[in-house]
Amino acid sequence: MHGKAPLILTNIDSVPGQHIVQHYGLVQGSTIRAKHFGRDFAAGLKNIVGGELKGYTELLQESRAEATSRMVAQASELGANAVINVRFTTSSVAQGASEILAYGTAVLIE
Repeated sequence: MHGKAPLILTNIDSVPGQHIVQHYGLVQGSTIRAKHFGRDFAAGLKNIVGGELKGYTELLQESRAEATSRMVAQASELGANAVINVRFTTSSVAQGASEILAYGTAVLIE
């Protein structure tokens, strides 16, 4: 199967052993997710007895993956083959809804 190699993602400011030959600037991807009643109900029960809120863990994992995918798509459109200084942030945008943002610097390495 042929195709482009997947983009390299790193949370440091370089890719070890590689040289940055082009800087494309900031790229980002985000998603806004609302809480689900079923998850909220289960979370309320867990708050009483303790334990991991697995429904929320899964929701956040899915959200980070979607935000990362959108950031990678933006970097690919620019011609980048790596994104450095990757970061994630979460913010509340409405009661019961949060934005998950992935961002970094798109570069071309060789």
